[in-house]
Amino acid sequence: MIDISMHEKKLYGTATVGTKGQIVIPADARDELGIQTGDRLYVFGSPDAGVVGLIKEESIEAFVEKLNFQLENFKALKDKK
Repeated sequence: MIDISMHEKKLYGTATVGTKGQIVIPADARDELGIQTGDRLYVFGSPDAGVVGLIKEESIEAFVEKLNFQLENFKALKDKK
């Protein structure tokens, strides 16, 4: 299972938005985060804070699996009462 906690943060450098809205993710970030050609990244952000972020699809899937597992455990405990 992938640990998607936000405890370790790192600034990898900068990316410039091109005319087509494309960015290049710095090589160090791609290497350390295991981002490869063809990976699907979801874009999220906060318009009010001017923040944008990326998350790998497999990380979202792992989070949903973990959440479903925890919900099933909660339901099982609730049903025992």
